[in-house]
Amino acid sequence: MVIDRSMFTSSPFEDSLHEECGVFGIWTPEGSSLSPAHEAYSALFSLQHRGQEACGIAVNHRGVIRCHRDVGLVGEVFDEEKLASMPGRMAIGHVRYSTTGDPRRENAQPIAITHVKGNLALAHNGNLVNAGALRRELELHGAIFRSSSDTEVLIYTIVRERLKVHSIEEAVVNAMNVVQGAYSLCLMSARKLIAARDPRGMRPLCMGRLGDAVVFASESCALDSLGAEFVRDIDPGEVVIVDPDGSVRSLHAAERPQSALCIFEYIYFARPDSVIDGSLVELARQDAGKILSREHPVEADMVIGVPDSGIPAAIGYAKASGIPYGVGLIKNRYIARTFIQPGQEKRERSVRMKLNVLRAAVRGKRVIMVDDSIVRGTTFAQLVRLVRDAGAAEVHVRIAAPPYRYPCFFGVDIPASEHLFAYERTVEEMCGLIGADSLGFLSEEGVLESARHCRLSLCDACFTGRYPMDVPKQAEKNIFETEIEL
Repeated sequence: MVIDRSMFTSSPFEDSLHEECGVFGIWTPEGSSLSPAHEAYSALFSLQHRGQEACGIAVNHRGVIRCHRDVGLVGEVFDEEKLASMPGRMAIGHVRYSTTGDPRRENAQPIAITHVKGNLALAHNGNLVNAGALRRELELHGAIFRSSSDTEVLIYTIVRERLKVHSIEEAVVNAMNVVQGAYSLCLMSARKLIAARDPRGMRPLCMGRLGDAVVFASESCALDSLGAEFVRDIDPGEVVIVDPDGSVRSLHAAERPQSALCIFEYIYFARPDSVIDGSLVELARQDAGKILSREHPVEADMVIGVPDSGIPAAIGYAKASGIPYGVGLIKNRYIARTFIQPGQEKRERSVRMKLNVLRAAVRGKRVIMVDDSIVRGTTFAQLVRLVRDAGAAEVHVRIAAPPYRYPCFFGVDIPASEHLFAYERTVEEMCGLIGADSLGFLSEEGVLESARHCRLSLCDACFTGRYPMDVPKQAEKNIFETEIEL
């Protein structure tokens, strides 16, 4: 059979998932020596892996909310002069990758607005599946939108509910009964800091304490970077309120469906040192590798991992199989995760710029190459070829996740099945396309077993097509972008 590799190496998409977004919030008592803006800055650095397109921080100083946000990395958008000019007792922060709305400054977060009952700022991670319908409804009642992000839809929905009730937390609870999808958020009013998580808990969110300060973050690694104590994860459907005196209380949304935390938090999104809903990410990834070695054994001389997210699974595979683990691929950490070059020759060069093979380590060896997933398949054949060209006798590919066959509608940038490498392909066909000697995927049962310490049920719809709620027929990334015909 003649393999036409151009069918998957010429895709305009990257061969990786994007990390949705990351949120952070902090409340400090009167007279505290902490600077909320500086603490938010440090936390966002720890969450930078969740989004590299844009970032922002909003601070609350005596009820007045000031926000600075822009396109770029945390270290590019903020400097000491900017942070020093943002005093206050509360702050929320955000790092963004766009799943709805394109990457421009207007879509950066947090979003801060003034409405008839006060000031409000919102940072949001996730995706609303009914954002289009909500936006049309709001526009028919006079709302004017300045961005193409579903976060603006969310904040206007909260404001609409605020006009009906006596407190901002009641408005958030009511809004949670209206919006559908995956989200965790940090919200700041003139007097309160609020954190909330969608009723299924699809996006992670946790709470900690830094002395007398209360902090919230998408991942526990952000708390660790501040020296904060981890207190607990926010429950699905929970709204946690920090009152002006620092007391913490919570409310719950009326809806109580089965939880459905995104399985890719353990496979790829979260930092390995984070604990997500009771399960350490690093250990879950190593366990995935151990189960993978049991399900797809092969005789080989060494196991290597594709940096960085494939390394824990490779270590687990090596431990369970008894085959030595070795460093076979070196990653250039100065190449952005979104590095794309048009044209086949330039694309192959970009792979070589991002990853290089240790020839002495793999030469003459039967190599097992472990990665976390194959999503679009645009670069994997080139990666296999690199290892072969370095002198490997055999290249066996093992993937620490099941075949990714279905689109995600909850904050992951996969718009349609047609863009997925495993869609309507057998394992044998995929193995031939990437040029490997063998290919093995972790089973659906195996990936759930690897995250067995998680206290929540998991969403694995990207593997099974079984979604935890009704979803649109096709995800549209820029559903609010319109062109005017002249």
